[in-house]
Amino acid sequence: MAPTRRSVLRSALALPLAAGAAAACGTADDDAVTFFFQARPEEARARLRIIDEFHRRRPDIRIRTIMSGPDPLQQMLTYCAGGKCPDVLMSWELLYAGLAERGVLLDLDTLLNREPEYARNLHGDSHRPLYDTFTYGGGQYALPEQWSGVFLYYNRKLFEQAGIRPPGTWRDAWSYAEFLAAAQELTRRDGRARQWGFVDGWVPYYSAACFGMNNGAEWFTPPMAPARTNIGDPRFADGVQFYADLALRHRVAPDIADRQSVSAYDLFAGGRAAMLLGGHWLYSEFAEEDELDFDVTVLPVGPHGGPGAITDVGCTGLGIAAASPRREQAWEFVKFATGPVGQEIIAESGLFVPVLHSALRSPGFAAAHRDIRNLDVFIDGPEHSRQFAITPAWSKVESLLSRSCNRVLRGADTADSLAGTAADIDALLRART
Repeated sequence: MAPTRRSVLRSALALPLAAGAAAACGTADDDAVTFFFQARPEEARARLRIIDEFHRRRPDIRIRTIMSGPDPLQQMLTYCAGGKCPDVLMSWELLYAGLAERGVLLDLDTLLNREPEYARNLHGDSHRPLYDTFTYGGGQYALPEQWSGVFLYYNRKLFEQAGIRPPGTWRDAWSYAEFLAAAQELTRRDGRARQWGFVDGWVPYYSAACFGMNNGAEWFTPPMAPARTNIGDPRFADGVQFYADLALRHRVAPDIADRQSVSAYDLFAGGRAAMLLGGHWLYSEFAEEDELDFDVTVLPVGPHGGPGAITDVGCTGLGIAAASPRREQAWEFVKFATGPVGQEIIAESGLFVPVLHSALRSPGFAAAHRDIRNLDVFIDGPEHSRQFAITPAWSKVESLLSRSCNRVLRGADTADSLAGTAADIDALLRART
């Protein structure tokens, strides 16, 4: 997960700790393991449940939380430059490579190799797309802790009224044409739109990239330490253009001016949008809307994509600071939080999608999503995830991407123009090799 992802932008700078959690976390001048993470208040409380359970089992190891502000990468670098790097660091898939390259993060293979049975069990229970996301330059710099790839939320009542039945699994996806037909059927107008067929609750050019990837082209090749971008690939460009045309040409989605007047969340929660693209970070909020009857389905597949739909990895992990004086204690906590017990707590919370097969198929996860009929969209999502780009150059690459893609999404350029930006991005990537 990158800071541009909505779950990161919405920071929780102040969180009241429960009495038990406060005792477990210790004080600033003790020898507690410091744990740096970012989360909304309710998500932070779920993490504190993990800390409480860990402390119950390991009272000899105390955990002290450090909540991130809106720019976690800069905050981590500031801490570490000042010699006060937290012991355990929440890691985002688009950001950690820079920390690994700077020597901030410990290569966890140095610890995994000491415990071959544990490593073997972890590999067997893990989703490889998520686990491998935190492998950079031959090292393992974090263990995944939650998945939040994107998919489609849909309003069951509106779909039933229109007689539309959406796909229920990643293997049974709509084509672009079928998706567009549904969005057109679900759009209602009387001069202005009273009901949108589709709205986007994520970062628009990231969403457009997912449409490009679902038309048979990777965003970057290879995704890990990429040598080039494929935004100039006609398949990718066609997917981006299809996404842009949902608003610009077909008028089934809000354009940029419309988005400034009302949020995608409010449109969907208020029954004024039939479909919303977003991640699991929105699930608990929608579940609290008493009048909203919703379910989930998968992204559509373009004529060059398939056979099934794919999504982004959308994963965070837990790493350990290379300079940590509490490396062994930190390792015990990371193993617990990313292992079966910690993941079961995550599953039961309903706030995250766990990363282990066992937790995803647990009764607790099903109970936390009892109103979702298409639960396989969550359960199988990690296996249908694809990485965007794992590179220390991401911030510079993203600056070029956002400028060129947003011109396409505004209608100032067609997606064919992305080929001109590809050469500049490739030059940045080559400079890393």
